[in-house]
Amino acid sequence: MLTPRQIFLHHQAQTSPAPLLIEVEHAKGSYIYDKEQKPYIDFISGIGVSAVGHCHPKVVEAIKKQAETYMHVMVYGEFVQTPQTQLAAKLASLLPETLQCSYFVNSGSEAIEGALKLAKRVTGRTELISFENAYHGSTHGALSIMGNDAFKNAYRPLLPDTRVLKYNTEEEFQHITTRTAAVVVETIRGEAGAQLPEPEYLQKLRAHCTENGVMLIFDEIQCGIGRTGKMFAFEHYSVIPDILTLAKGIGGGMPIGAFIASYNLMQALTHDPVLGHITTFGGHPVCCAAALACIEVIENEKLLSLVNQKEQRIKETLKHPKILNISGIGLLWAIEFADFEQTKRIIDRCIENGVITDWFLFASNKLRIAPPLNISMDELDFALQMILKSIDEVA
Repeated sequence: MLTPRQIFLHHQAQTSPAPLLIEVEHAKGSYIYDKEQKPYIDFISGIGVSAVGHCHPKVVEAIKKQAETYMHVMVYGEFVQTPQTQLAAKLASLLPETLQCSYFVNSGSEAIEGALKLAKRVTGRTELISFENAYHGSTHGALSIMGNDAFKNAYRPLLPDTRVLKYNTEEEFQHITTRTAAVVVETIRGEAGAQLPEPEYLQKLRAHCTENGVMLIFDEIQCGIGRTGKMFAFEHYSVIPDILTLAKGIGGGMPIGAFIASYNLMQALTHDPVLGHITTFGGHPVCCAAALACIEVIENEKLLSLVNQKEQRIKETLKHPKILNISGIGLLWAIEFADFEQTKRIIDRCIENGVITDWFLFASNKLRIAPPLNISMDELDFALQMILKSIDEVA
């Protein structure tokens, strides 16, 4: 009989030649346990997903309750389903007046796909603009606006009429014109290495898009839902997008995404043609119930204020001669080392020492820190000390 590892390697499609191969037995709070019951602090939250930790009791309770009530009943947008309406109302209460209408999908890539379609539909334009080293997903539309050719070349031809600009460079705004449908930008850039915008960059980008009638899309799939110390990262910059995309952390561990705009903009998807965007499983009631519970946990446990305290601890603790730089905000940080080889050795040693971390897709010399928002100070301190210990051991 094949072992689970053998089945994984031979019958389950792989994404890389060197998977981590931790055999997960169970997960709780900030920890993942393997089949030998070895605990690992999940210091990347499953790449930003487990915002309130693994199996938070309130999220699990919501999942169980909804699963016993009903699961899938109809494709998205036809039946009135309480989990969807409650989540939509909660998001509307947290967002500005121009972001009051949510379309629920299954993932971040799907949220981007829907946002791109909406922008093209409401503007009647075709050009889509994004930025170097931006990651927006792996489906064909999202891949088309990815800011790294190495990940795109094997799948061409992709969407036509796309353009990639240099980030944090105002001179590049000249390429955003009245033929541009949308500019897509991560409010805080994830795979580029927890990169923040320059002061007033997003404000100036917003002004230029408004002047040219261009839809500004903020991708907060990785940086939204409390990751930065505010519920939405754009709140740091006093800039409101035309369309907002969310996923990852909003589901509390369940698969859900959303693209959000005004009611008037979203109405464009209802006619000419009807079913201008459609999804079978988008807004799955169990996922919506989990997402609402996740947001309520962040609010009720006052996790946003705690994120700011933990940010300070990270900045105070991560000092080492081998660390070239740290960048980030809230609980999304990148630790820069000399090169990928050194970073990979440190990551491997961290995992041996019981702390799961990773590198960034477009900044492979940087180590990722993105723990659950409700990680305890003791757990945070332990993980940070293990990183420093791992650096010493590798050095």
